[in-house]
Amino acid sequence: MQLRYSFRLYPNGPQRAALARAFGCARVVFNDALRIRKDAHGAGMPYPKIGDLSKQVITEAKKTPERAWLGEVSAVVLQQSLRDVDTAYSNFFASLRGTRAGPKIGEPQFKSRRDNRQSVRFTANARWSITPGGDLRLPKIGDVRVKWSRPLPSAPSTVTVIKDSAGRCFASFVVETDSEALPEVTPEVGIDLGLGHFAVLSDGTKIDSPRFLRRAEKHLKRAQQALSRKEKGSKNRDKARLRVASVHARVADARREFHHQLSTKLIRENQAIAVEDLAVKAIARTRLAKSVHDAGWAQFVAMLEYKAEKFGRTFHRIDRFEPTSQVCSACSVKDGPKPLRLRVWTCEVCGVVLDRDINAAVNIGRAAGLAVTACRAQVSRALMPAQRGEAGTHRDGQLIVVGIPGIGPGSGSQELTWRPAIAGRSTSGHAEAGGGAGSASPPEHRLAVRNQHPEKRS
Repeated sequence: MQLRYSFRLYPNGPQRAALARAFGCARVVFNDALRIRKDAHGAGMPYPKIGDLSKQVITEAKKTPERAWLGEVSAVVLQQSLRDVDTAYSNFFASLRGTRAGPKIGEPQFKSRRDNRQSVRFTANARWSITPGGDLRLPKIGDVRVKWSRPLPSAPSTVTVIKDSAGRCFASFVVETDSEALPEVTPEVGIDLGLGHFAVLSDGTKIDSPRFLRRAEKHLKRAQQALSRKEKGSKNRDKARLRVASVHARVADARREFHHQLSTKLIRENQAIAVEDLAVKAIARTRLAKSVHDAGWAQFVAMLEYKAEKFGRTFHRIDRFEPTSQVCSACSVKDGPKPLRLRVWTCEVCGVVLDRDINAAVNIGRAAGLAVTACRAQVSRALMPAQRGEAGTHRDGQLIVVGIPGIGPGSGSQELTWRPAIAGRSTSGHAEAGGGAGSASPPEHRLAVRNQHPEKRS
């Protein structure tokens, strides 16, 4: 399988200027090629092929005074920009035909110099390399210092240099890796994702939501206020914008680190994992939009999926219309939808009091065919009222049993001592109070009759 490895770059001043030229040249070539194809479509002519575009917007453009500066960057960067145009149109037409998975995408748009993300790609033809000292040698840019956090599993063929909205630079490598099967384990788990708790497992474990964006709102508010007070087009406004982007970048990094740690832990400890296919875009259109985006469910599920494939685990994604919150995990009876404010509910059939999130996690695992248990889905058993004609208690504490000859008021020296049944051990599956319906015969009903002298009674 193919995986992407990203490492932080620390270019110096001249290298930053060279990277800015590469970003700008790649953007201009992309926009020129896109303009030619749009004009051809407007005139009713076929789209020019990528070879003709390369000759027109690169080879011949370098000979003109207006585009002579295209020769200051590597030609591979410009060729890869043309391939991006071709890929964008291929994805657009595939989306129109319905042969492309995922949401519909629109026609390619022009790039702006003010875009939050700028990138260029170097292939093997560009003769980039990693120096013995650990620097990344890029053509017409130089040896850029890299912070290597881990070794690459194999030799990459291409490298993409990315500049984000906070001004940070990264080197992204796509490499081929082999599956690393972990030792088999027994547990299988269903996961219910939410906002109160980020994840609730079918074994009863509840993982709190860190709420990274909510915790950073105080710093973000000050940075945005400072940005709004700067004059547009000034250098100070650019600095304030970078401070706002840095706060958002720290939030995104912390969220990504949390997702990586939790997904790796779940993959290592469970043989099979099941999650629900949530409609994140639909939920994000509600008043819960900020909290939904702060949780980052889609990123977390994507990590679980590719790590399960890498480490030989089983990953299931059940349908989003599965009624996981409407079915009792103890008796499998569906009793209809429930409002979100209802976190604990009682099954009307079996009388089991269930936690909403744990019950949904158990149902998610069962819908995927996993061997999950509902033992932790049960909070407690509800008390069942006794039949009026079976037992009762006087206000003074004297016990009477109706319907049993010889036991009751005025029965002589016999006294009844009542011992409550242990929850979950009655024959009907409910905790009985005073010998409720479904209880056993009187000798097995935890009623002990003992003889005492009247003077020794309390």
